[in-house]
Amino acid sequence: MLNNKSILITGGTGSFGHQYAYTLLEKFKVRRIVIYSRDELKQYEMQMKFDKFKGSIRFFIGDVRDKDRLQEAMRGIDIVIHAAAMKQVPAAEYNPMECIKTNIHGAENLIHAALANNVERVIALSTDKAANPINLYGATKLASDKLFVAANNMAGGRTKFSVVRYGNVVGSRGSVVPLFDKLVREQVGYLPITHESMTRFWITLQEGVDFVLKSLQRMQGGEIFIPKIPSVRITDLAKAMAPELPIKIIGIRPGEKLHEVMCPSDDSHLTVEFDDHFVIKPSIVFFSRENSFNSNSLNEEGTPVQQGFQYNSGDNAHFLNIEEIQNYNTYI
Repeated sequence: MLNNKSILITGGTGSFGHQYAYTLLEKFKVRRIVIYSRDELKQYEMQMKFDKFKGSIRFFIGDVRDKDRLQEAMRGIDIVIHAAAMKQVPAAEYNPMECIKTNIHGAENLIHAALANNVERVIALSTDKAANPINLYGATKLASDKLFVAANNMAGGRTKFSVVRYGNVVGSRGSVVPLFDKLVREQVGYLPITHESMTRFWITLQEGVDFVLKSLQRMQGGEIFIPKIPSVRITDLAKAMAPELPIKIIGIRPGEKLHEVMCPSDDSHLTVEFDDHFVIKPSIVFFSRENSFNSNSLNEEGTPVQQGFQYNSGDNAHFLNIEEIQNYNTYI
């Protein structure tokens, strides 16, 4: 479904955008990819890396806060992957209005641009922090998720909007693995951990890319797609990366959780389980169509979960052991 399509990736110079664009160009015969981001240096560096694909990839300087620029960039686009976000939890706590402008107003601008340009499909990347949020970043992403789900009522059946929600991406910019790796190389003498009980969902960059690609095929519009992925204990991560170093507990950061949730129990009446993923159905009714969401566009069948079900990193059925964590880290 991606052959001969024009695809725009917002925030395309980030870790996900790099991998997604590379996967598209290697596996499909896309008409063009448009990288939309606001950092000219990162765009220059990405152009150098993608030089062999220069006939198929274009770069637009622009901010999702700029509605007019988004409208221009989206002309002739068939599919949009919305990866642009302000996502550092402490930075969002200290700069709340900037986070709101990018994550909420930016989502609104993107929806209007997609509708105005008759885009076929939009997938917005979300985060486990949007489920039962306790920090501003999670709250803005929950609001963004709601905007994209509700946008299906504005679309009149032409443009479909869905959301993909997943956990920590191994080795992504600003995440814990590059931090630990840097501290080990600098011979700091210990690894800082905010709490000894902390757990996180764990996914590689390529797994995230592949799940988004699959969700594009599965989507009917209005779903939140959630992959079944393992959890890690942060203490095990530290042991896997530097078994000889002691751990120093430094206290939980502003807005940080002990465990993350991807399917909240309050949404259990809307949650459907499939073989390798969950779907949270929209809580609203779409006026232009009816979907049960118990099956998808690939005719895969799901089963509603039990009332009160919660998908939590702290009691996940699959925890990675130290050797498995080391294997995951090789994907960086």
